[in-house]
Amino acid sequence: MAVKRIITAAVLSIFVIFIFVAYSYTHLNDCFHSNENGIAVYHENDQDINDNLPEEPEITKGYYIYINLDICQMYVYKDGELLKIYPVSGGKPSTPTPLGTWKIITKDTWGEGFGGAWMGLNVPWGKYGIHGTVEPWFVGKSNQSKGCIRMKNNDVRELYRIVPHGTIVKIVHKNRPFRTMKSGDVGSDVLEIQKALKKLGYYQGYPDGKFGNILRESVKKFQKDHGLYQTGVVNISTYNKILEKAKELETLPSPIPPTLLPSPAATVSPGQGDPGQENGSPMGEAEGLR
Repeated sequence: MAVKRIITAAVLSIFVIFIFVAYSYTHLNDCFHSNENGIAVYHENDQDINDNLPEEPEITKGYYIYINLDICQMYVYKDGELLKIYPVSGGKPSTPTPLGTWKIITKDTWGEGFGGAWMGLNVPWGKYGIHGTVEPWFVGKSNQSKGCIRMKNNDVRELYRIVPHGTIVKIVHKNRPFRTMKSGDVGSDVLEIQKALKKLGYYQGYPDGKFGNILRESVKKFQKDHGLYQTGVVNISTYNKILEKAKELETLPSPIPPTLLPSPAATVSPGQGDPGQENGSPMGEAEGLR
């Protein structure tokens, strides 16, 4: 009897799981319909997906990809219309995905851990791209890659067929976890610090997203001037202070160019005409504007 109860419970569990999976699959596909090419296209009537849609696409001609790593979603547009939504996984905190606007510059059919498709991005500090994965359980749920955008293998192969070379890819992560930055690190956060310190006059190198010796010495000089431990490492307190000072600099009024400053009043001698007159006659309009 005990064995029979166990078997019955197992069958019921499998049935419940099957019903749940079938419902989820049906609900997801109800949001899409196939176009003439057989590609599943977004259906505008689904409110759950509408709540997470990004703002209006920046590119309204051709293909455009918008990736939001806060919710692990990719939005694919064609001519300004939403074509498809895919789950994705980005970089973990220690190896973050490059944020910003990039372009697909290479495409290849890599195998093994890349799911048969690779779309490389023009990131200056390393080799990053969109590809498949042997760990699909993270896709759509958390950011666990070494910096690339991972997709389910079937999805990435479909995307590979859809988008061409030159497609613009925008990646955002508003709630990106902070990581302490030190020599040897690369990434968008390093680039942000380089640009801020350059604006403040501390960094004299070229902002390239790579934490090298020049940046380390620039950080140490900033830390010394602002009463922080001179480690050359950007921890959270140094990071916040750098951005605070850079923001303060942006709010300062711009100096007035010398050519726009009012000239001192001219001294008029008795018997002479006004400074704006020639031989006692007002200058012509064109003469006064020269």
